[in-house]
Amino acid sequence: VSRGTKSRFVVLYGSQKGQAQSIAEGIAEEAEDHGLVAELSCLNQDEKYNLEKEIAPVVFVVSTTGDGEPPDNALQFVKRINKNQSPDHYKHLSYTLLALGDTNYANFCNCGKTIERRLQALGARQFYPAGFADDGVGLELVVDPWLEGLWNAVKEASSKMASVRNDQSEVNVRDSAKEFLGLTQPDVQLNLLSITDQRSQETTKDEGIPHISSSSPLTNSVPPLSQSSLNVPALPPPFLDVTLVEVDAPEQVMNATFHEVPISKAVLLSRGDSVKTALLLELDISVALTYQPGDSLDVLCPNRAEEVDYMLCRLGLKDRRDHHVHVALRKDTKKKGAQVPPHIPQNVSLLFLFTWCLEIRSVPKKAFLRALVEYAADGTQKRRLQELCSKQGAADYNLHVRDTSLSVVELLTAFSSCSPPLSLLIEHLPKLQPRPYSAASSCLRHPGKLHFVFSVVELPACFGRPAGRRGLCTGWLFDLIHPGLVFPGKTESSSSPAPPKVIHVSLRPSCSFRPPSEQSVPFIMVGPGTGVAPFIGFLQQREEARKRNPEAVFGETWLFFGCRHRNGDYLFREELEGFVASGTLSHLKVCFSRDGREAEEAVASAANPRYVQHNLLLYRQQVADILLRQSGSFYVCGDAKNMAKDVNETLMEIIKTELHVDQLEAMKKLAELREKKRYLQDIWA
Repeated sequence: VSRGTKSRFVVLYGSQKGQAQSIAEGIAEEAEDHGLVAELSCLNQDEKYNLEKEIAPVVFVVSTTGDGEPPDNALQFVKRINKNQSPDHYKHLSYTLLALGDTNYANFCNCGKTIERRLQALGARQFYPAGFADDGVGLELVVDPWLEGLWNAVKEASSKMASVRNDQSEVNVRDSAKEFLGLTQPDVQLNLLSITDQRSQETTKDEGIPHISSSSPLTNSVPPLSQSSLNVPALPPPFLDVTLVEVDAPEQVMNATFHEVPISKAVLLSRGDSVKTALLLELDISVALTYQPGDSLDVLCPNRAEEVDYMLCRLGLKDRRDHHVHVALRKDTKKKGAQVPPHIPQNVSLLFLFTWCLEIRSVPKKAFLRALVEYAADGTQKRRLQELCSKQGAADYNLHVRDTSLSVVELLTAFSSCSPPLSLLIEHLPKLQPRPYSAASSCLRHPGKLHFVFSVVELPACFGRPAGRRGLCTGWLFDLIHPGLVFPGKTESSSSPAPPKVIHVSLRPSCSFRPPSEQSVPFIMVGPGTGVAPFIGFLQQREEARKRNPEAVFGETWLFFGCRHRNGDYLFREELEGFVASGTLSHLKVCFSRDGREAEEAVASAANPRYVQHNLLLYRQQVADILLRQSGSFYVCGDAKNMAKDVNETLMEIIKTELHVDQLEAMKKLAELREKKRYLQDIWA
């Protein structure tokens, strides 16, 4: 278990958007400072590691994606360890695990928990307690203390496993290993700290990049923090060489996995200033895609042109925007697992890179802030960056950066004395992610068309964002189709239509979020606001099936819908009422949280249900009957942070009441429904 005088250990990661990978790489890089050698691999690189024979300590760092699913690069590993194997298959394996998740989603850290459950079932033992980090409050609250304790645990585990290995007797080896492994601490979840959510005043729709006041608390510290000594993280070593080349070559085409499709119609669904702007887009997919109700599509949107221009100007590269970017690893890099980021294509212009490849709206990580320290000319700003990335400044980082979703663009605007090189941004900025939207139609009702619905996101003003701003994709889509909007109930103008706008989309087929395959199975849908979108597709599909097979037996259907105002944002009202009239939808239960003079202060009651969970409680017996006695299905779509949690708690209460069981038994029942794919969620934070 040693290479020379240094003990070795293995670091394996599964990562969807790069956070778990970044942490794993950090562990591998820091290992040398602790007299250790780390062997770093992604979980899908099974040719680089072998857990069947591994006796060195193994550190797993894994995230969770979707509805509790493993990251793409961990999927095959999870499938492999889920196969039937003997309970002592991994009796030789000593491991620890850091799981990343988000408590806004029901299946918190599910991938990490699945891996840990299977490893333990196959005989592996922990040498250090697992950590479960919550992106809902800040990963660093768990990650930082977990990493601090990791090093001594790895050294101790390596030392003890080395003595086990050197024992000449096979029997003694087994007994010694059991003795060592039996001393491991039980699996505990590191405590999560709550952070007060500081909200700022209402936003405006100014999309510019306003000047940040020099007295802003974002860029200026105050006592006692300004007088404190700081624990500043180590400077991440640079690992990329970036050069710009003037060429006449044509620009690279878009990602081949995305299809260019025209927008055939845009409909404004909401009305009034007091509600979110909700829109429906109809895409012409006749030559590109086929889909089923429950599927989603990814929309690839560009960064805003003025923000891209700002970044290029800030880097002093605006006059070289058409130069091609060449990225390579530095020959002297010591970064473990260093590679050119896979989202950086070759032979594209600097303009293309910042427009389509880099997430310049991403919230800057502490490692990025630490790197910026070296490029801050102003002493006050340098000190403030050190504070924001330090252990002592964690509360300020959360308050001014993380909780406000401050972007890299906004941070650089605030810290005007920073002049980072292009290579630093390419090293630290993540991939520009496509934005997912649920299909809100059925191809049986609308052949060759796909509908999706979105609300324009408005981010409130804060110290780093004096004017507020729109969400990247929703703001772009709104600008793209405005002013050619059609209002509900109105026909399109007979004047000559403008050439259709096009967007780039890719289909995301769902494996489970679909109507029951058996038409006789009853099901319940909960979809307030734009969360109703996939259920429109469900019901359109069902109505067409009823027309085509009128003799068939169809199960009961319920939809719980909610919004602020009946006359403002009751989306798809006419269509939903039409489903009820045709018998496609058995029960439509709606509620309006802001209607009535004192709606904000009113207590929910049978006469005044404010939110979907209140209506669920009113019909608890029917809900329980469908879910617990008729083997029906339950679907939830919409906001994860509040609504989905409240609905989950309400289901728990219904199960406790109707089955006369305690909290633990109700939780087990819900877990069983999830496993059987009868309690399904399509939710977002």
